[in-house]
Amino acid sequence: MSELTKKSLSELANLIKKKEIKSEELTKSFIENIKKDKKLNSFITQCDETALKNAKNFDKKPNFDCLLPGIPIAVKDLFCTSGIKTTAGSKMLENFTPNYESTITKNLWSEGAFLLGKLNCDEYAMGSSNETSYFGNVMNPVADNTVPGGSSGGSASALAAELTPATIGTDTGGSIRQPASFTGTVGLKPTYGLCSRWGIVAFASSLDQAGPMTKTVKDCALMLEAISGFDEKDSTSIKKEKENYSKNLTKNIKGLKIGIPKEYRVEGMSKEIDKLWENGKKILKDSGAQIMDISLPNTKYALPTYYIVAPAEASSNLARYDGVKYGFRSVKGNNLIEMYENTRSEGFGDEVKRRILIGTYVLSSGYYDAYYLKAQKVRKLIKNDFDQVFQKVDAILTPSTPTSAFKIGEKKDDPISMYLNDIFTVPVNLAGIPAISIPAGHDNNKFPLGLQLIGKPLNEQKLLNIALAVEEKINFKQVLKRWWEK
Repeated sequence: MSELTKKSLSELANLIKKKEIKSEELTKSFIENIKKDKKLNSFITQCDETALKNAKNFDKKPNFDCLLPGIPIAVKDLFCTSGIKTTAGSKMLENFTPNYESTITKNLWSEGAFLLGKLNCDEYAMGSSNETSYFGNVMNPVADNTVPGGSSGGSASALAAELTPATIGTDTGGSIRQPASFTGTVGLKPTYGLCSRWGIVAFASSLDQAGPMTKTVKDCALMLEAISGFDEKDSTSIKKEKENYSKNLTKNIKGLKIGIPKEYRVEGMSKEIDKLWENGKKILKDSGAQIMDISLPNTKYALPTYYIVAPAEASSNLARYDGVKYGFRSVKGNNLIEMYENTRSEGFGDEVKRRILIGTYVLSSGYYDAYYLKAQKVRKLIKNDFDQVFQKVDAILTPSTPTSAFKIGEKKDDPISMYLNDIFTVPVNLAGIPAISIPAGHDNNKFPLGLQLIGKPLNEQKLLNIALAVEEKINFKQVLKRWWEK
């Protein structure tokens, strides 16, 4: 295996800029690793030939002014890529090839990167373990028969296994941060509207946000710099000046105030998670930050609120898949109504159908006020909690997840247990604020555990700075036995 694939994104970009390595050499190294991916199942579509062609073209006419010069990058298969299949992990879109490019991927390509392949994910991003994909579950490189988290499980798995130097995922309720925590990688969910949603297959439009997944905080800053920015095609996109996150990185966090919410100390949380949290507090204190106890009283309502709002929006967004316009169409049925019914019954998996049914129910006449309207009011209260706390503190420190990675199949038949995995992540999405998960230690099984830092809206720079300070002090070492290559 090439030593190149072990390096960080920032290191690889510098090596190319210094002309110490070629893009073609780098691309071949990752393709070689991808050939051993069969057991992990992290890729849905590989783009070996076009990636090598793009690498050769870059080497002929290099542009070293780009942020990602000649860097091959694999992306979650939720981003539309022109001329290349975009499946969203679903039978419904198994053969869908868009003729347009998502704004996020377009931004990456304009900074010198090119596509290495499309990564597996939970169907329509609905899942916390990457077990709902039509193309099969993804394995965690950390251990055989273990989930990588979801829905961006293929992205996290490929990144941890050194099949891509960086990647992008989407986060609706924790789908970047939870897989990052489970695989010992860094995952950032930006402020809602900082990164364009145009060309991303929609799950829940008021919650979905694209973000970077990387090996280090520095890489995360570089990727965020590349993908963020105003997009007139997205009505929710925020009009603000582009920031140089990577250039403005600093580990000097002296004097910053970090909040510790008492509501995140949940019943049944393991001693390992608690110890991790305490260590994070100590590191921040030793770095000159001030630790403050805070309260987010409406946190306890976040999970039920999310599982009303998200399915309601999913029900609405997925109504377009009827077998007529595009995508899968059932051959069964004697009339139009039967064709619709069979298409949606055969084309969607169980988890997607479950959420559509929940969403349709909470939006239906007689239940709208009792469920959906009430959930939106509670969502406002959750946001108000964060707004009030951020008048006193600069960031909030919590665990990323209540557990480490679990076995495949362990929670598949227990949706409630699966949904509880999102307990520390969903409040952030409901409030539309940024949060980052960084690897912070291991449990007794040597499985990674992550810490989550939550920041003020549009204050990604400060969040990245705090994360960098913690990352440096923790000095996390990834433990991989590369079992999938044997």
